[in-house]
Amino acid sequence: MHGSSTAVAYNLALIRKAPRSKKVSPASRGLGDRLHLLIVGATGGTGRQLVRQALEQGHEVTAFVRNPQSLKLEHTNLRIVQGDVLDYASVEAAMLGQNAVLCALGHKRFFGPTTILSCGTENIMRAMKQCGASRLICESSLGVGDAVGRLGLLATLLFVPLILPFYLWDRVRQEALIADNIDINWVIVRPATLTNGPARGDYRHGFEVGSYIWPSRVSRADVADFMLKQLNDDTYAGTAPGICY
Repeated sequence: MHGSSTAVAYNLALIRKAPRSKKVSPASRGLGDRLHLLIVGATGGTGRQLVRQALEQGHEVTAFVRNPQSLKLEHTNLRIVQGDVLDYASVEAAMLGQNAVLCALGHKRFFGPTTILSCGTENIMRAMKQCGASRLICESSLGVGDAVGRLGLLATLLFVPLILPFYLWDRVRQEALIADNIDINWVIVRPATLTNGPARGDYRHGFEVGSYIWPSRVSRADVADFMLKQLNDDTYAGTAPGICY
């Protein structure tokens, strides 16, 4: 009983109002078909899919990575830049000339306090403002903010409070930083539990997706597809839709 109460209390602490843009000017109505894109977290599961799909769509891609050898991808439209998202100077250097940023920032430091996601995103937005990049598409997660509980009952009571408490707490800070800015057009994308399955192209998205009871999943390939579509679709501009099957 004590464990269940602790899990419930933790999930209640993650609840926030739905993010809404404070930007007063209208959204950009799309950026175009051939963009200069900075992809942060390019060697992660979603990041790799973003790089591949963006190149397939004809974009000029800058992959921002800590270890260039880990990407293992070559393309005439791909530039790999080594840097650390916590080092502002390296973020700004990679940001020069970019139209938009796709952020799939993540890490595996689950078992201790962390600010990697929030501080890294703060550096990204600061560099965007400095360099004139106009749109941020950021991967977050169901299970935080107004989507608490939507990963399913098992995840809510066990996986989230036991494995991801510090990680998702930093996701809350990350989302708040994005929502509070008034200079950037943004979309926060909240996927369900991620898989390495193939792209289906048939997924649900919106503010009521996921389940409070059953596990919900989506492939990283489909998350990347949805994130790239937000570059030229203002349906979710300034909000945080979820995505799952």
